[in-house]
Formats: sequence, structure tokens, C-alpha cells
Amino acid sequence: MVYQASSTRYAEMKYNRSGKSGLKLPAISLGLWHNFGGLDIHENGRAMLLRSFDLGITHFDLANNYGPPPGSAEEMFGKVLKSDLGAYRDEMIISTKAGYHMWEGPYGEWGSKKNLISSLDQSLKRMGLDYVDIFYSHRPDPNTPFEETMGALDQIVRQGKALYVGLSNYTAEQTREAVTILKGLGTPLLIHQPSYSMLNRWIEGGLQDVLDEFGVGSIAFCPLAQGLLTNKYVSGVPSDSRASGKSQFLNTKDITEEKLNQIIQLNELAASRGQSLAQMSLAWVLRGGRVTSALIGASRVSQIEENVAALKNLEFAPEELEQIEKILK
Repeated sequence: MVYQASSTRYAEMKYNRSGKSGLKLPAISLGLWHNFGGLDIHENGRAMLLRSFDLGITHFDLANNYGPPPGSAEEMFGKVLKSDLGAYRDEMIISTKAGYHMWEGPYGEWGSKKNLISSLDQSLKRMGLDYVDIFYSHRPDPNTPFEETMGALDQIVRQGKALYVGLSNYTAEQTREAVTILKGLGTPLLIHQPSYSMLNRWIEGGLQDVLDEFGVGSIAFCPLAQGLLTNKYVSGVPSDSRASGKSQFLNTKDITEEKLNQIIQLNELAASRGQSLAQMSLAWVLRGGRVTSALIGASRVSQIEENVAALKNLEFAPEELEQIEKILK
């Protein structure tokens, strides 16, 4: 059956301008870090992508190494573009990244011009695209001058392989240096992608101020703290969860008694707001307008629907914010 996008796809989604740029991003974006690779069921991934677009999610975030295996998320996304979403390409923001290990030898990771340009060429081929909308340096390279890394991003834009450039996992001071170099080259930094959630607030220690100072947008990954900020852990650690030992990124040692008690209290507050814990957590990340978009992951369509519904209640009373701070202390 030929896919036809919903005629009401823009009715409910909220779109925020990325910094001082002309680009707007959906308040909720979809990341293809997990559950869209070669080891996953294609039809489930396709269903999540199509439902996301029908809900107004226009931004799809990838990286060269997403899968598993590495590269397979881009391949899967390319297949859905070809079969279903290609006609809507100009309505979509597609991003990818390079910086983490992707292939053998000295050029398969980090931030050299060789790695970034070679990686993007591979990504474009996997997805069947002429260009991506945003291309990121996925992490700072301690051994490559920032002038080279930023020069590569500038060259990529001038070659027409990306419309905008971004950074991910850069500290406040590294971001300040990168922004300055890019500005001098004439390719402004569009966006920064840091980890950020109620349980991980490192960007409040300076990075948010740098982004505000230079008019750079932000998109928060792991806004649900790898699933900790969902009702999944309210009653303990389920056997099929990431924290049960099935993920290299989250395990049982991350679920302390203190953290579990925090999650239970936050869940009670969310319920008093008429939201799930996941919905309140997304609303909290987006509070005040300093974060452009919250980047969600998903393993099924219902999770995407639940997360997008967070946009129905983004406002917090002062006493609610005070209660969250008290719980997190």
C-alpha cells in the first residue's frame, strides 16, 4: 500500500527556531540510535518513522555508527525514504554525524578532515541522499586542531553536502572556541546536541549560557535518561529493560535506592499534572525555551504517540518546579 502522509500532520506539533537561525525544528525529534538497525524488524522501524511524520515530527537524527551493526540505521532509513518518504524530502530535516569509531585504520574515527568528509560521503550513499540538512562533529578530537575539524564542516557546507553544521558532546569552552572559528569561516554553528535530562543537568553549568550568547540552538538527547524517567522503573527493574544488564549504556548499578525513590516521587508529581513521567520529563527539558528540541528514542509506535502528547502541557507552576528541585536534591 502506498504511503500518504496525514493531512493533519502539522496541526498539533510545536516548532521552535534553532537559536538565531532561520530553521525551525519540531519540539520532539526522533533519533535512530537504537531499534532501527539491521538486527531490528524493518516493518516496526518503518511504522515508527511513518507515524512520527504523521504526528508532525519532521526531524530525524542519525549517525554513521547507529545500528547495530554500524551504518545499518542509515541504510534502513534510506530504504524507507525510497519506499515511502521520498516525496516529502523537502518537509524533512535529516541529520547525521561522524566522530566515533566506524572503520578500521587511523581515519575511521575522531575529527580529522579525512574522517569527517569520508564518513559523510558514506552516509549519503547509505541513505541515498545528495545532502543532509545538518551534519555534526559527534565528539571533540583531542589530537586534531579545532581549526581542521571546523574547516572540514565549513567545506562540507560549501560543497553542498550539508545545509547546516552542529556539534555534539562538546563542553562549554570547546563550543565557544568552535563557534568562534566557524563564525570566522562564514559557516555559523546551527545547533549543539548534548545529553540533558532531570537526572543529567551538566549543560546548566555553562554550556547553555554559551549557546544563548552566540544564538545557537540545542537538541537534548537522552531526555528520558535511557528510560529511567518513564514508568518502567517505578516498581523496580523489569527483566527486559536496559538496566537489567542488556545494555552497555545502563545497568542495575544505575538504579540506586535513592534514584528509585526520586523516580517514584517524580511519577507522582507527573500524575498530578495529568501526565506520564515520560511526558513530564520531556516538558521539563523544553521548559523556558532554552532547548529547541527533545530527541526521543523509541521501540514501538505507542511510545512516540505518548511522547508527542507531552506537548499538550508544557507549562509548570512555580511550585511544581520547586517540588522537582526538592525531589532531585
